[in-house]
Parts: sequence; structure tokens; C-alpha cells
Amino acid sequence: MAGLNLSVALIVYNEEERLAKTLESIKDIASEIIVIDSNSTDNTCAIAESYGAKVYNEEWRGFVEQKNSLTKKCTKEYILYLDADEVVGDELKKAIIDEVKNGKSDGCYIRRKTYYLGRLLNYSWQKDEKLRLVKSSANPLWVGEIVHEELKVNGSTSHLAGYIIHYSYRDIDDHFRRTIRYARLSAESYYKKGKKFKLSKMIFSPFIAFMKIYIIKGGFLDGIPGFIAGVSAYVYGFLKYAFLWDIIRVNKNKDLDK
Repeated sequence: MAGLNLSVALIVYNEEERLAKTLESIKDIASEIIVIDSNSTDNTCAIAESYGAKVYNEEWRGFVEQKNSLTKKCTKEYILYLDADEVVGDELKKAIIDEVKNGKSDGCYIRRKTYYLGRLLNYSWQKDEKLRLVKSSANPLWVGEIVHEELKVNGSTSHLAGYIIHYSYRDIDDHFRRTIRYARLSAESYYKKGKKFKLSKMIFSPFIAFMKIYIIKGGFLDGIPGFIAGVSAYVYGFLKYAFLWDIIRVNKNKDLDK
């Protein structure tokens, strides 16, 4: 591996189809690759090890706990956090090299574009930018809830040129199965916070979510995949409130039965 003072860190589970493409995109810039697997049943670990990765197997404890565990295992000055379905583009790779060699920021935001249904989406799900490249000395910490985790650092931040290509969904079936799962997880998070169900939210929020992606952000310029992205936002917005209503209903009935 290259001598760049950079750790690349990933959590994985059954990613044999996509992991090689991800690791191929960073193998020439990473001094070490740290992978935490959660009992994959396919060839994920073997693929990671073929790229020289240090692989650790840990029981799943949620995104925040798993990613903070990654941080503890990284030994280089900079850490680049990736998901197993993300590929570093050429322009971004150059920007990462320059930042690690010459940069002064404690953390860098990186833009992502999703590759979906045969095309790279330039408008839908934009502007998608995440803090991903950080100095280990800036005390990087993942925080958040069941679904939406976020990386924090102590110090200054900047934005890198280029982008990550996000191969998020394998197909429409995978997309909407995950949309349903994430909607349920969001509803569970709302319930734990004591959020009340409002019919107006279930009626209007999905429509606003669709308009934001398809019209305001220009998803219509991404063709049919952009329209499907907008519809998925509608479905997600509707289901998270439908699930919240159902969770409240079920738990209220449990209390009555006591």
C-alpha cells in the first residue's frame, strides 16, 4: 500500500458483490484499511483481506457504536470513513491526497452522487455531503439515532473537490424494501422520543418530500430514476408516520390490557 498517512475505515455485512469495487478505488492511497464485519455469511471478509485489510468481527450494536469502534482501531493521522457501497472518484482521490499531505482542516466534507438504475443522478438526493475525512487528533465521534448517524470533530472543516459514487440500491426491490425498513426505524426513534402522531404530518409531509426531490432539487432532470427517487421520498414520508401511529396504537392497547 501507499505511504500516505491515511486509514480507510468501513463497517460491512454480506457485501461480497460491492466491496471489491470500493477497496479498488482506495487501495493506492490507504496505508491501512480497517474493516469491522458483523458475522457475514458470504465472502466479504476474504475479499477485504485480499486487499490487505485488518478485519475484525464484532456483533452488531448499531451504526454509531460500530463506527466509533472503527475509529479506535485506526492508527494513521487521517481517517477516511466509507461505506461498502461507495467508490472514490478520481478527482476526489487527488483532493484527498492533497489534503493529507498539505491540508490544515481537521475535517473535510465530501459530496456523494448516487448511481441508480443505470445512471448517475446529478440532481436527486442532492446536495448530499458528509463529513468523512478527518484527523484522528480532532477526536472524531459518531453520534446520532437508530437511522441517522453523523460524524463530529473538534476543529475546523472544509469541503473537498470531487465526489463519492454511491451505489446505494441494487434495484427497485432493494430500494423500496430499505425505504420501508428505514421508515419503521424512524418511527421507532420518534416514539422513543415521545413524538406525537399528527394526521396533518402524514398527509402533507410525503407530498412536500416528493416536491423537494423531484421539483425543487431538479430530480425530473434525472429522468425516470429521478421520478422513482421522488416517489420513494413520498413513500418514506408517509410510512414513518403510519408506523408511528401503529406503534402508539399497539402500545396503548398493551397499557389498557394491564
